[in-house]
Amino acid sequence: MFLAMFGAVEQGIIYAIMALGVYLTFRVLDFPDLTVDGSFVTGAATAATMVLLGYHPMLATLVAIVAGFIAGCMTGILHTKGKINPLLSGILMMIALYSINLRIMGLTAENTIGRPNIPLLNSETIFSKFQAFWSNLGIDAAINNLLTSIGIQQVPSTWSTLIVVLVITILIKVIADWFLKTEVGLAIRATGDNKRMIRSFSANTDTLIILGLGLSNALVAFSGALIAQYSKFSDVSMGIGMIVIGLASVIIGEAIFGTKTIMRTTFAVIAGAIIYRIILALALRVEFLDSGDMKLITAIIVILALVLPQFVSKSKERKRKVKRAAERAQVNAVEQGGNGLA
Repeated sequence: MFLAMFGAVEQGIIYAIMALGVYLTFRVLDFPDLTVDGSFVTGAATAATMVLLGYHPMLATLVAIVAGFIAGCMTGILHTKGKINPLLSGILMMIALYSINLRIMGLTAENTIGRPNIPLLNSETIFSKFQAFWSNLGIDAAINNLLTSIGIQQVPSTWSTLIVVLVITILIKVIADWFLKTEVGLAIRATGDNKRMIRSFSANTDTLIILGLGLSNALVAFSGALIAQYSKFSDVSMGIGMIVIGLASVIIGEAIFGTKTIMRTTFAVIAGAIIYRIILALALRVEFLDSGDMKLITAIIVILALVLPQFVSKSKERKRKVKRAAERAQVNAVEQGGNGLA
């Protein structure tokens, strides 16, 4: 059980980077971007291809981020310059990226143009390189001994992966918080709130939309690159439903932690991604559920995350009305008693 939860937290932290990208488009920019399903695989495919060809994992990951940024910018250009509906722009780019991703992974094959998957079982990744350094510190043994002493028998082989993804995600959160408070970040937020208003200040909303979509998909591709190195494989179908996972993370986090400030909201998105993976891991431990039910479980989680807050808010509103009615009745009773005495 502990190992299952540990793995869910590791994956949740990685997927949180993707969720931050989804938050940037859906909440900040108010743009329903479906490019995510394609750009996630673009990041994974680019990183896996370069790692397999012998490039350093860090360089491979950086190139994956650039590839995701370009994909997002193309969606923005289709919408702003091509005057194509936002939803359709994302769908068109997502479809195009399917073939592009096959081509990218095909660079590792000699006899074919496209390739549907790439294994990285014997390849060096960001995580394996850091683990080589981490293992010499002796921290794993100390933590595992502590866990064993309190009764936890199954412990992870290494804590290095968790530390790496946690540091990366926190760093991205801090940068996102800072960026959204800069002049450009505020302009992007204003564009999502009211395009006409920000245009009245001579801001180029087209450029802001393109930049916002580029940054969003750069984060999504970064998450894809890390997942490919974490899972030791890249597959052309691994991005299916990724937009739903991102939305689930955003909705769950916002429902639980609220959205009063930017810092709180980005924290909520990260926490929502982790909670989502934990819920999924727990659900898959139910006997009658199978790994093929993941999409159904995801849909149910999103539905509950959307519906439950409405019931809670209605219940609170009813309680407030009952309380106000009781207070008014008490005031009226006091006033009538006073009039009677008079």
